[in-house]
Amino acid sequence: MNLPTWVTCSRLLAVPAALILLSDPSNNPSTEQRWWALGIFLVAALTDWLDGYLARRLNQVTDLGKFLDPLVDKLLVLAPLMALVELGRVPAWGVFAIAARELTIAGWRVNQTKISGANWWGKFKTVSQIVAIALLLCPSFDPYPVLSLSAFWIAVTLSWISGLIYLFPKRT
Repeated sequence: MNLPTWVTCSRLLAVPAALILLSDPSNNPSTEQRWWALGIFLVAALTDWLDGYLARRLNQVTDLGKFLDPLVDKLLVLAPLMALVELGRVPAWGVFAIAARELTIAGWRVNQTKISGANWWGKFKTVSQIVAIALLLCPSFDPYPVLSLSAFWIAVTLSWISGLIYLFPKRT
């Protein structure tokens, strides 16, 4: 495994850390816990950019990296979304719509002989998911639920658009 792939794998450590911070028997994690969860999530999200940058810069783009990066991204996104459902911050069916898209694309990619990297729609989708989760985790946005929920629904929409484009690319 090369350095970019190690960076990708390190992102997995953020998933249980954020989930522990967001789990609370009263379904009401403290403001401090939410800030910590947000910080961990954002650092992990930045490593998504870092591993791609390093892979291109060091000329270490591999099929393993192209496979692991989106898989780890899915875990990083779906874990806090499920916690947000438990906390009553987002509807389960919206998270299911994102999970359905992510699992469909992951399953489709497994059967491909050549692994392709993410297209621009996939990148927009990932950024929209990160922004939505960050806003939903951030205690400062609690008084503005319309903003964070709007970001969530934009992420759901972009998830489906990018999934459809991935499955049904324009044939020329």
